[in-house]
Amino acid sequence: MYDLIVIGAGPGGYEAAAHAGQMGKKVALVEEKHTGGTCLNVGCIPTKTFLKASKLYADCKRASEFGLSVQGAALDMAALLKRKTSVVDTLTKGVAGLLKRSKVETIEGHGQFVSSQAVSVNGKTYEAKNILIATGSKPAVPPIPGIDCESVLDSTGVLDLTAVPKRIAIIGGGYIGLEFASFFSEVGSEVTVVEMLPQVATGCDGEVSKRLLQAVRKSGVDVKLSSKVTRIDAGGLHYEDENGEAGKVAADCILNSTGRAPVVDNLGLDEAGVDYGPKGIRTSDQGKTNVPGVWACGDVTGRCLLAHAATREGLVAVNNMFGGSERIRYRAIPAVIFTHPEVAAVGATEEQLREEGTPYRKSTVPMGVAGRFLIENPGGSGFVKVLAGEKYGEILGVHAVGDGSSEFIMAAAAMVETEMRAADVREIVFPHPTVSEALKEAIVQAAS
Repeated sequence: MYDLIVIGAGPGGYEAAAHAGQMGKKVALVEEKHTGGTCLNVGCIPTKTFLKASKLYADCKRASEFGLSVQGAALDMAALLKRKTSVVDTLTKGVAGLLKRSKVETIEGHGQFVSSQAVSVNGKTYEAKNILIATGSKPAVPPIPGIDCESVLDSTGVLDLTAVPKRIAIIGGGYIGLEFASFFSEVGSEVTVVEMLPQVATGCDGEVSKRLLQAVRKSGVDVKLSSKVTRIDAGGLHYEDENGEAGKVAADCILNSTGRAPVVDNLGLDEAGVDYGPKGIRTSDQGKTNVPGVWACGDVTGRCLLAHAATREGLVAVNNMFGGSERIRYRAIPAVIFTHPEVAAVGATEEQLREEGTPYRKSTVPMGVAGRFLIENPGGSGFVKVLAGEKYGEILGVHAVGDGSSEFIMAAAAMVETEMRAADVREIVFPHPTVSEALKEAIVQAAS
């Protein structure tokens, strides 16, 4: 009998398993495919490796703005794929080492419930006092005629392209679609994004979404909003715009980035009595499902599809199953879109505060108030927006557009998590020169 069996070795699963192992618990981790899950193998890490390369390539082309002369810069896809594999392999070995040090038993195969306290893997049954479901998500496949065409790739398949397509059409203007649009645009592809909704990066603060759209279009990406893809054929995709008029995007390659779906099939959830639906397994903010002893974390819950959220959810669940009392505060989870420019945010948006009827004060400053930003982004623009409670000045939300924001948003997350007041930030020393000084300036203004 194990103290804990974890199904799924993504960020939520392996971190939770390691944490329980370090607590001295008897733990088994079941994984069918890749240790590290989607994020490490075919998601966050590979895509950021690609985006780093495209950013360097773009910087080489504009090197004269930095006082440099760079000639003959070219993207070598074979070399980039090799580097991607090397980075993934290094991190995978690190995860394996963590599990070994934590004395976690790893079991290769497909895990499936046979009861609320037992899991079957490769025909063998394993029992546990607690079972944590961390099976993640997979690319969603919308019911578009022709979506199964050979030219259509998902966010996993696109990472194996051996050549840069001359023309690429991207279905979906969310985080995934925008990041790949940024990459392909910078390395020379003709990029078109077709988004069904009237804005990109739905869920972001409205001002952030508008500024990001401007930046993406300025980079040369053709973005078609309020447009529905009607069918796909060998020559590209067909769509219908907001006025009902038909259009076509010619493309050599089409990327389906319409979101992700929780992996809940063939897990035996019905046998275990676990409550779930199309959006995932229903959980509390403590990681509990409706079945005692059965927990869930990460994308499979459909609550917050971010790797770092999965990790926190997994740790909260483990601490609670072994006597703790913790909960995850979803509004304090930062999010980043690794486009160029970057977008980073944590906490409530203006739209959410208005809908809730929460009185707030607002401060917005340009990223250019930070000397470091001007040094590293000639001609670049962006802003930091801070939302604070009207009465007490507690920091409710921080939203930023501009490279470097991904590195300082963690500080803002700590402020939201601890309900720090904007006035208190005056006493915190921010290093100079850093892009984070734009964050402090915005918070100080919100406190005035």
